[in-house]
Amino acid sequence: MTARPAEDTGSVHAAVWAALGGVHDPELDESVTTLGFVASCHVDEGGTARVRLRLPTYFCAPNFAYLMVADARDAVSGVPGVRRVDIALEDHFAADTINSGVADRRGFVSTFGDLAVAELDQLRRDFLRKAVLAATDRAWRALAAEGYHADQLVILTLGDVAAAPEVQRLRQRRAKLGLPADDSDALIVDPDTGAGVDAASLDMHLRRARLTRVSVEANGEICRGLLRERYHETGVTISRPDARRGLVPPATATAGRASGGSVGPGAPLV
Repeated sequence: MTARPAEDTGSVHAAVWAALGGVHDPELDESVTTLGFVASCHVDEGGTARVRLRLPTYFCAPNFAYLMVADARDAVSGVPGVRRVDIALEDHFAADTINSGVADRRGFVSTFGDLAVAELDQLRRDFLRKAVLAATDRAWRALAAEGYHADQLVILTLGDVAAAPEVQRLRQRRAKLGLPADDSDALIVDPDTGAGVDAASLDMHLRRARLTRVSVEANGEICRGLLRERYHETGVTISRPDARRGLVPPATATAGRASGGSVGPGAPLV
């Protein structure tokens, strides 16, 4: 196998890092790169991408962990120039099981056998609905700061306020869930049905959206502390690409979480 020049390896590494940036924690709806879940990332001259993931606690929920490892594998596998993928979760009670199942593409139920109740498609959709609700509250808060009133929300479309970054995030989450996300579609929709929210239901919908956002953000703050304590860091260490060498030097940022509670060995999995 012919080795790549260093500059080519660096560009592939940058593309791998960008691909990992599209992998999200399913509950917090944040990238594993910004959360500090990527412990290391390296692309060698033969095109092997080696990524190591970490989580805030040893007993982070294995279903969430499985989703992130599998999503990271899929994302990195699709990067042009990557010839082999070596993705692994470290420092987790089910790491060996998860890593083996993801590497063999066996699926969650096949990987965990009798401990698994079902595949994770429904769980993923449930958290996408929460992501839509949280994004709805962020979009409304941003629009309120610009002078919009709540009673305008039921007549606004996504296209009416498309320039707001928070609205773009809302649109992306809706599209991912299969909800209406075109310019002509209502700004505020029910995440279960995709139908526009009417004036009579708006106040309760906005309360639900706010509660969801606050819950997600509070969970994130708790887990940032757990990650800092676990790895003895004053700030969460995240990895950023060094385009020249294809290595990952540390940088500090606030990030990290334990995925949705602790599940110990032998407990039934969702």
